[in-house]
Amino acid sequence: MNSSVFDFLLTATPDESASGDISLAAARHRERAAGFVRSVDRAAVAGFDSATTGTAFLGGYQEALHALVPALVPEELSAMCATESGGAKPTQLTTTVTADGLVTGTKSFATLGQFASRFLVIARLGDQADGRPDLRAVLVPAGTGTVVTPLPALAFAPEIPHATVTFEAAPGELLPGDGYADYLKPFRTVEDLHVVAAVLGYLIRVARQANWPAEPVEQLLGLFAAVRGVSTEDPASAGAHIALGGVFERLTRLRAELAPLWALVDEQTRVRWERDEPLLGVAGKVRALRLAAAWRTVSV
Repeated sequence: MNSSVFDFLLTATPDESASGDISLAAARHRERAAGFVRSVDRAAVAGFDSATTGTAFLGGYQEALHALVPALVPEELSAMCATESGGAKPTQLTTTVTADGLVTGTKSFATLGQFASRFLVIARLGDQADGRPDLRAVLVPAGTGTVVTPLPALAFAPEIPHATVTFEAAPGELLPGDGYADYLKPFRTVEDLHVVAAVLGYLIRVARQANWPAEPVEQLLGLFAAVRGVSTEDPASAGAHIALGGVFERLTRLRAELAPLWALVDEQTRVRWERDEPLLGVAGKVRALRLAAAWRTVSV
């Protein structure tokens, strides 16, 4: 077992043997990260072994899903299926699931959809007494009753594949708990933490390969330590959301501070970073709303 993820990030050699092959990279990541118990540590390892910000994101995304749903098989790639053409708010979801787990509907934007062996689907079982949708989380294996349609690559982080997934009475396993409160809502926070951990792992790799000074590496490791701390908290906690807001704010400022050092990085890596950096601003408005709501909670 690895004694310290910090030592790993400072001394290991990046593994690029599976670069470009998503399934193979996932298998190699499981081998590399097997000695680390904490999912955020494994996410950082995945980022460290990534040649681009996009592939780092994929490593963090998978670790986030497995942290949220430990029942997911480690050897399988999984995809969250929540967003529909109307959005991802509970009242906007029309995909249905029956009491025996048959899922019907279309999810318009599933990250890693065409490579997933299993989908975590947020679906409507019916309505509650107050009229709100009764949402459930369902694990649906790819294959029977599922049709996956790849979407065009985005302008940034094109290595991240997205797809539309249509379910036609697809058999699945209903998970316990509320689909929104226990799965979709916390996943937004869990994903943020794991993706930031992966991006920091990637940046530490860049820093070491380009021989950046010691101080920026210390700053990157210090911010990763903060991510590890927040990850131990309940993702529904207002305090955790506020601390995560601080992490994102520090990451934004640190990216600006590190900007001059990119002149020391090889051109291909630098151009990819400039192309993919907007990925870190995705869902920024949603995070800001969550942060404001968290402050209102503790200010009462």
